[in-house]
Amino acid sequence: MRSISIDQLAVLLVEPSSTQHRIIAGHLQQLGVPALDWVQTAADALARMDEVEPDLVISAMHLPDMTGTELVQKLRSSDKLQHIPFMLISSETDVRYLIPLRQAGVIAILPKPYALEQLRRALFTTVDFLEPDVDELQDYAIGELRVLVVDDSLTSRHHIKRILNRMGVHDVVEAENGMQGAELIEKEFFDLVVTDYNMPEMDGKEFTQYIRQRSRQAGIPILMITSESDTQRLASVQQSGISALCDKPFEPETIKRILKTAVLGAET
Repeated sequence: MRSISIDQLAVLLVEPSSTQHRIIAGHLQQLGVPALDWVQTAADALARMDEVEPDLVISAMHLPDMTGTELVQKLRSSDKLQHIPFMLISSETDVRYLIPLRQAGVIAILPKPYALEQLRRALFTTVDFLEPDVDELQDYAIGELRVLVVDDSLTSRHHIKRILNRMGVHDVVEAENGMQGAELIEKEFFDLVVTDYNMPEMDGKEFTQYIRQRSRQAGIPILMITSESDTQRLASVQQSGISALCDKPFEPETIKRILKTAVLGAET
């Protein structure tokens, strides 16, 4: 049973435009979010968070003193603030900004303008991240599961690990690429593999093929989480033997669904 809901979220909005502030604030109010704090620069946001931690940071991409990407990277490198959920609202499409943002483990990236339902879903994802609804997993030995997380981004690995920990999975082993993951697969047994696609040494597709064709754990469930947008490459990945594929940013519900069905054998 959750103790937090959308109407209890404390949100910090980082938005230089007073017009955009009024629009976003109005939408949040429509959706039942009562507590909104507003700053116009990243420096003010960091100072505010140092005093009071919000439940969610919503930011524009282009701020007077840095980008939204740089702001989330500062959060993820801070021992105190790295766990705070982050949402971007921006019309930016340049991958130079968006890929590092996706790797950092954001709650959502919403376009400008966005649909109200997109914002509502992102708020529910925030609640799910802060306090996953794991009541339906309590009948299973969730704490005994071993998960291998393979991603060349440290911040991405930490984000996935935090979600697993909140769901009750604490035995999580990390690898920086498919080559390291393959070495671990040969030495240890796991209940689930969560892997990125684009990695050096051995990418996610090659790693998946290695598991399915050459390892002692050919039947292990594999969840691939990727920022790849090329549909042909993604179609090829899906044929390589993964159990599920989802985008970065992803919803914690995705991992919970994989845990329920592919790993624990629960009925949906």
